[in-house]
Amino acid sequence: MPAYHSTCVGVQNLGNMALLPLKTQYKGPAPKPQTDETDVIDEAINYFRANVFFRNYEIKSEADRVLIYVTLYITDCLKRLQRCSSKHQASQEMYALAHSSFDIPGDPGFPLNSTYSKPSTAAEAETLKQYILQLRQECGVRLIERVFDADGKPSKWWLCFARRKFMDKSLTGHRV
Repeated sequence: MPAYHSTCVGVQNLGNMALLPLKTQYKGPAPKPQTDETDVIDEAINYFRANVFFRNYEIKSEADRVLIYVTLYITDCLKRLQRCSSKHQASQEMYALAHSSFDIPGDPGFPLNSTYSKPSTAAEAETLKQYILQLRQECGVRLIERVFDADGKPSKWWLCFARRKFMDKSLTGHRV
């Protein structure tokens, strides 16, 4: 069975990563979508439990690179959410994780530098950093809604995937 790929269309590229429209409440460079269709964060969350089993992932578009990043970020989020017993605590953890120091493509600590290209200018690098921050913030909020039920208890069917590593990679490595 092949892995799921993104169907989103980017408006421009930052390095070789697509700048995709996001349904988000956070400020950043991502444009607002024209319709109420799914965005890359919805795709990553919906496909996460299937895609996380793949050790290799064929990149078919620049949007797939965003999907890979968000999938790796979801894994890091789930590791943090394992320690949370309430939605409020989970919100605090997701905020802290989103705003913690992170590497972008081209930085020495970025785990997939062979797959992603370095931004060509400092302005492009800053835009990419803001876009990734926007992705991280929105992904954390949406993931909390999926992982925690109406009673505020975490779902074991989501948290059991915290130990899985998509493509045998992690964004934070030892920092989580």
